[in-house]
Amino acid sequence: MTSPSDPEQDQTQEQTDSEEEQEQSSEVEAPKRRRRTARATAKSSASATTKPHPRLLDMYRNEITSTMMTEFNYGNTMRVPRIQKIVLNIGLGEALTNGRAMEAATRDLTVISGQKPVSTRARKSIANFKLREGNPIGTTVTLRGDRMYHFLDGLINTALPRIRDFRGLPRRGFDGRGNFSLGIREQLIFPEIDYNDIDRIRGLQVTMATTAMNDSEAIRLLELFGMPFIKQS
Repeated sequence: MTSPSDPEQDQTQEQTDSEEEQEQSSEVEAPKRRRRTARATAKSSASATTKPHPRLLDMYRNEITSTMMTEFNYGNTMRVPRIQKIVLNIGLGEALTNGRAMEAATRDLTVISGQKPVSTRARKSIANFKLREGNPIGTTVTLRGDRMYHFLDGLINTALPRIRDFRGLPRRGFDGRGNFSLGIREQLIFPEIDYNDIDRIRGLQVTMATTAMNDSEAIRLLELFGMPFIKQS
C-alpha cells in the first residue's frame, strides 16, 4: 500500500527543483553576458588604437577657423568658437526593475563611444517612483580630443544618414548659450552596434558643448563641420 505524500515535503522538493532550474539558467546566461561584454571591450579597444588622426580636427584648423574669422570678424583665432566636449547619455528608468539594463546600456555606450562610461545615480529619493537616493538611473560618457572628433565624424557621415526618412536636425536643440543637444531613438544607427548583441532598442542623448557666445555662432560652427540642420525658409 502506497503511503500518502507529505504536502510540505512536496512543496520543499518543488522549491528545490525551481532553484536548481534558476541556477542552471543563470549558469547558461552568464557566459553569454561575459562574451557580449568581451566583444564590446574588444571593439572599443580596437577602435581606440587603430583610428587615424581626426579628419575633422584638420578641417577645423585649416578651413573652419578662417571661414569663421571672415564671417564673424573675429580679431584673432583664439576667439573662434570650438567644440569643447561631447556628452553621451542613456537614461534608464527600467534599471529599477531590470538589473541587467545597466550592464547592457553600458556595453552599448562603450561600443559607440570607444570609452568606458560611468553610472549616473539618483540625487534624491522619490517614493512615488520607488526611487532611492543613489540608485543607478543611467550611464554617461564625456568625449574630448581625438575621440570626440572621431565620434562627431561618424555621427555626421554615417549614423545620422542611417535614420529612416531623415530630413535634417531641428535647430531647437540649442540652449541659447552655444550648446546643442539631440535625441537619438535607436542605438542601431551606429554601425559599431551589432543587432545580435543588444537586449532591446534604446535611445540616447547627445550634447555638444561649444565655446560659442550665442546660438548663431554655434550653429555656423557645427554647420561647417557638416552637421545637417534643417534649412530655414
